[in-house]
Amino acid sequence: MADVQVSRTVLDRTVPAPRAGCPDVAAPAGAALRPRGLQDLRRAGPGRVRPAALHYPADDLLVVSGLPGSGKSTLMRRCVSAPLVDSQLVREEYAARLPAWLPYAVYRPLVRIAHYRRLRRAVLAGGPLAVHDCGAVPYVRQWLVRMAERQGRRVHLVLLDASAEEARDGQRARGQAVSAYAFARHREAARRLRRRLAGTGSPPAGCASAVVLDRAGARALREIVFLAS
Repeated sequence: MADVQVSRTVLDRTVPAPRAGCPDVAAPAGAALRPRGLQDLRRAGPGRVRPAALHYPADDLLVVSGLPGSGKSTLMRRCVSAPLVDSQLVREEYAARLPAWLPYAVYRPLVRIAHYRRLRRAVLAGGPLAVHDCGAVPYVRQWLVRMAERQGRRVHLVLLDASAEEARDGQRARGQAVSAYAFARHREAARRLRRRLAGTGSPPAGCASAVVLDRAGARALREIVFLAS
């Protein structure tokens, strides 16, 4: 992916201590980013700050997108201090209740219905919210943007830009491999999103900000919080 045009990094040097369960990582102490516009935080090196935290306005919505296995659920559970709507959590809940021999493909429609119901309830309830998004169903993000606009809120995007090999490794690590057909759909959706970001140099339509992270950048984050302005 070609380097995307990025806006100026905005740093806030007053970062709360890491939450319990969010392990300390190598990152500049006290570096927090308040995302604005499109910010590409991959390839951090000399002179580039790798933030330890992302700060968003209170009551806004955050969409975490990327390939299956890229680390979205891990990042959200580890660092987000707000309600989560994660299809992976719904899948795990169903898997815990159903026989282990039952293929996921059999109950996948139920997982999706339950996920979208939870998503709708959470959005209508208001308040800060983080949403898992594989990107293969773009109208979900578009619906979130419309709902947020009606409520006077904004949507932000975090894109975990993992390679196909890294994502496959992540799937094997969690013991849940995605079919070749489904993974191809996700890869194409991610490719379109990356191309759109690179072509426009701005967040997707309706998004107030977009942050692009590689896996190292995601590991460096200690918290993602929603704060009053």
